[in-house]
Amino acid sequence: MEFDGKRVSEVRWIHAGPCVVRVEVEAVIPKDDSSEPCYEPETVAFLREVHEHADAGDVEWLKRVGDVYLRLSA
Repeated sequence: MEFDGKRVSEVRWIHAGPCVVRVEVEAVIPKDDSSEPCYEPETVAFLREVHEHADAGDVEWLKRVGDVYLRLSA
């Protein structure tokens, strides 16, 4: 499903498990309501998948989709 409107790139930070992941996703500013960008269902599914891999600590997979930051023990 695609929304009509202007497409913009947006950075999202996913905090889960031992990781923080920075990913770039596409958002859409709808023609009918330009108050804030919206995500298409595919983008929402991708963000959920990133969260699941971050929660599991799957660093190798995460490195393929974004920048990964790991929590270090003191």
